[in-house]
Amino acid sequence: MCGIVGYIGNREAYPIILNGLKRLEYRGYDSAGIALYDGEKMHLSKTKGKVADLEERVKSEIPTKGSLGIGHTRWATHGVPNDINSHPHVSNSGELVIIHNGIIENYATLKKELINRGYTFESDTDTEVLVNLIEEIQKQENVKLGKAVQIALNQVVGAYAIALFDVKKPDEIVVAKLGSPLAIGIGEDEFFIASDASPFIEFTNNAIYLEDEEMAIIRKGRDIKIRKIKGDTLVDPYIQELKMNLEQIEKGGYDHFMLKEIYEQPAVIKDTYRGRLLADKGIVRLGGLENYIEKFTNADRIIIVACGTSWHAGLVAEYIFEEWARIPVEVEYASEFRYRNPIITSKDVVIAISQSGETADTLAAIKLAKQKGAFVYGICNVVGSTISRETHSGTYTHAGPEIGVASTKAFTTQITVLTLIALKLAKEKGTISQSDFMLHLRELELIPSKVEEALKSNDKIEEIAEVFKDVSNFLYLGRGYNFPVALEGALKLKEISYIHAEGYPAAEMKHGPIALIDEHMPVVVIAINSNHYEKVVSNIQEIKSRKGIIIAVVTEGDKDVKEMADYYMEVPNTPEALTPLLTTISLQLLSYHIAVMLNRNVDQPRNLAKSVTVE
Repeated sequence: MCGIVGYIGNREAYPIILNGLKRLEYRGYDSAGIALYDGEKMHLSKTKGKVADLEERVKSEIPTKGSLGIGHTRWATHGVPNDINSHPHVSNSGELVIIHNGIIENYATLKKELINRGYTFESDTDTEVLVNLIEEIQKQENVKLGKAVQIALNQVVGAYAIALFDVKKPDEIVVAKLGSPLAIGIGEDEFFIASDASPFIEFTNNAIYLEDEEMAIIRKGRDIKIRKIKGDTLVDPYIQELKMNLEQIEKGGYDHFMLKEIYEQPAVIKDTYRGRLLADKGIVRLGGLENYIEKFTNADRIIIVACGTSWHAGLVAEYIFEEWARIPVEVEYASEFRYRNPIITSKDVVIAISQSGETADTLAAIKLAKQKGAFVYGICNVVGSTISRETHSGTYTHAGPEIGVASTKAFTTQITVLTLIALKLAKEKGTISQSDFMLHLRELELIPSKVEEALKSNDKIEEIAEVFKDVSNFLYLGRGYNFPVALEGALKLKEISYIHAEGYPAAEMKHGPIALIDEHMPVVVIAINSNHYEKVVSNIQEIKSRKGIIIAVVTEGDKDVKEMADYYMEVPNTPEALTPLLTTISLQLLSYHIAVMLNRNVDQPRNLAKSVTVE
């Protein structure tokens, strides 16, 4: 959530910053702003609303010349979304200008002290407190901007990614990080700053990702100086070569990023297992796991920590790990796990799942698990992200940039990685037969083509969406491996259409939700070929007897459920453990089409952020 963009070099900064802010819109925000220095004066424009609103305001408010600038998209924490609370914020003197992601928890105490020293505040934000604290330190300590930032950050409590400059010294930008991501793009006598690499990918393939409690002084035409905020130790910068390209972050002819990412799933699932799954040889090869296999096979239990869609992927993993590898698994909301004083030992393995690799609660859970001696394994999508650096080892999903706020390909690629891990462990432990092992390897290899088949139902699903776009409530039911898919399907509908939906294990319907069933209640039932098929049929009959409306997800060739259902969506046949990779496709499409028909902002649903980097 929130987005930072900055530039210092020889190009015009405005178009770089504006386009960068547009690329960071997926992170979720409610206001936007920009500050530019034209060689003589700093010019500021900011507004509640979208980057497009900012673009219109800039046209009438400020000149756009200058090769130094910073921009921001804000997701409100301290202070309501409005023009005044939008970033950037300026110090009382008008000389320092800052953008900030994160939360300064002790801002009220600092603000009170600054007011006592004569400072005034226009906004309700913690960020305006921080920029004035830095200014006060400059005055009192008679130090340069970089040193003042370092001293100030040693006084604050909270999380931050910041970028700021001083109009008296417009040849440098100072940046710092703790808990929120920050990348520095390295060009030829120019530097780019952003929350991730997408704003500058067409300009450079080289980037530095700051670690927590690091700051950098970036000077035009000179080297970057990186140092520890605590202790003042200089850090040798590690420059990474970026693997993404501009085409990956454009819509490619689709109406929305979400639809593009739904249709990318056959390719990205294949990319996820490419080089790792050698079905014809009966081999699963995971580099991050090879040297730590005994940590897993000797573990007392596996604890999976995640949030949102990643938590649902973890629930699927619970079924497959326990079924194949016979290792006890607990799946925890990272946000609850970190505050519960959980019992963790050195015999536990903690798997942390996050698309962005920056989820604040998941990061906190990782740190807690490490403190208690557990081995921590990360599964994330973004190379160089904080989770990939904080965990002992891990696996990337290789899904490519996911721009739509509602995760789609992240879910299926996470399940793909977790399935590979479970099969690898089961083979190592001898808890799966050779025939079952080979069957699931071969079937997993076929999943991309089966996802393509499932996507062919798009037009039919769009017709179903037209029927139900105006309802107020949905129920989603599933059993076994597809109970988490029911949860995920309900989440997708809530996220992008704003229709209330709940997911349940099908058998739990009789323990309360059945009271809601009437002729106005659509019930999505995942009723594929499985060990639970007859049980699910009974659940459907119970719903039908109470005049409920059935939308069923069925296996191709099914007859019984098709006859009972009011509407159905078909997926190809596959072993039950792999069905979540197919059934979720139908539910993604259903949610997408309903949201589009309701004229929702599919890629940027209200109040949501792609990466939740604050509590």
